[in-house]
Amino acid sequence: MDKLIGRERECEELRWAVESHRSEFVVVYGRRRVGKTFLVRRFFDDTYSFHYVGAHRQPKTVQLQNFRESLMRFSVDRNIPVLENWHEAFLRLEDYLESCSEERKVIFFDEMPWMDTQGSDFVAELEYFWASWVQNRDDIVFIACGSATSWMKEKLEENQGGLHNRITHRIYLRPFYLNECKDYLEEHGFEWDDYQILQCYMLFGGVPYYLSLLRPYLSLPENVDSLIFRRGGDLSDEFNELYNALFRKSDRYINIVRLLATKRQGFLRGEIEDATGYRGGGLTKMLDNLERCDFIVAYNQYGNKNKLTLYRLADFYTLFYFRYVEDNRSRDEQYWQHHFMDRSVESWEGFTFEEVCLRHLPHIKQGLGISGIATESSSWRFIPKKDDTRKGAQIDLVISRADKIIHLVEMKFCETPFVIKKDYEERLRTRKALFMEVTGITRGPVLTFITPSGLSQGSHSSIVHSQLTARHLFAKINIV
Repeated sequence: MDKLIGRERECEELRWAVESHRSEFVVVYGRRRVGKTFLVRRFFDDTYSFHYVGAHRQPKTVQLQNFRESLMRFSVDRNIPVLENWHEAFLRLEDYLESCSEERKVIFFDEMPWMDTQGSDFVAELEYFWASWVQNRDDIVFIACGSATSWMKEKLEENQGGLHNRITHRIYLRPFYLNECKDYLEEHGFEWDDYQILQCYMLFGGVPYYLSLLRPYLSLPENVDSLIFRRGGDLSDEFNELYNALFRKSDRYINIVRLLATKRQGFLRGEIEDATGYRGGGLTKMLDNLERCDFIVAYNQYGNKNKLTLYRLADFYTLFYFRYVEDNRSRDEQYWQHHFMDRSVESWEGFTFEEVCLRHLPHIKQGLGISGIATESSSWRFIPKKDDTRKGAQIDLVISRADKIIHLVEMKFCETPFVIKKDYEERLRTRKALFMEVTGITRGPVLTFITPSGLSQGSHSSIVHSQLTARHLFAKINIV
């Protein structure tokens, strides 16, 4: 099996669960394809007392038949009768576990949300199994894993029934940071430099499954064509599979992310309501579910007394899909090789680099030397009213520090050192002045630049207070 990259904290959490002297309920969640199953498999070396995987969109009868087959395989008992319901299934599991000789009995339920079919009473029987049997023992490590993060949160973590306050470990598995992507690619024979890895991240994010499909003997554009644009490519139908596997009524979720893809600055909730017609608790639940699955991010707006939230599409594959795949009718199986140098792609990379930076806030704080200072990160935008002669403005990242310093962060993607020219310096000064005027801040704002190769030192670069490069984004986070 492949080497486990990163995940030190997650492995430490699993180690605590295994080495404790009580029964443990471990919840592992995160977006689809992020490596949850691989983490558990690698940590336990595929050695469990019992392991069962839910079947996607299969009825209760199929789920129970699969459960029975897992029981027969682990217990080596071919005489287990047909299971009629989940109550019988958990009773049979208890009988089998009673006979196990392991000091710590590891039970791994993978894709648990898929087991909870309509009318199955799965959650109620899981609650009873835990309350009536497991909590009276000290030798159980129960691991529940699933990609439907909203289900994991609502049914397990926020459970108000028999599982209330029973969760002992919560492991959220995030996509890789850039340094982990680099470690993964180097481990698998890639010789790409940091700039190429940044471009790869803009396409696939830090999703380990996507990285596992890349081939070191192909260039990045060749890999993109092979996976996405070539008929039958491994990711040619990924978009539909991704959302359909996670959400019931997935078309509504797709409508929301499609809307968010149209404006990189993001949308206020009211704007989403007006554009989609979705309102109330239903919209709240969909936005929460999308955020829990790392498809969107919610930002507070700096200085807004009403605490209005701005929602942005943050999933890199989805951003790329809407921009270059969904409406592509060229049938060119070498599309990306033919177009990756286009000016439109250069513009898209500039916008997407901003999202890469926003995903690496801990690295930005570490690079600025403010990891130990309390901070708040937000965005800021100014939309003038009809009678206001001032121009609108947007700052995608504002870092407000407890020591009263405010970083107004500019993010620019280019292969060579970025040159600040006279007209751009004037725009920066005007935007900073507008920010101070609108927010009422009289002192403290400073300009910070993030570019892959740094700034070209010149007569107009002195306006910048601090700068970070790819080296800072690729740094390993120091865990305090």
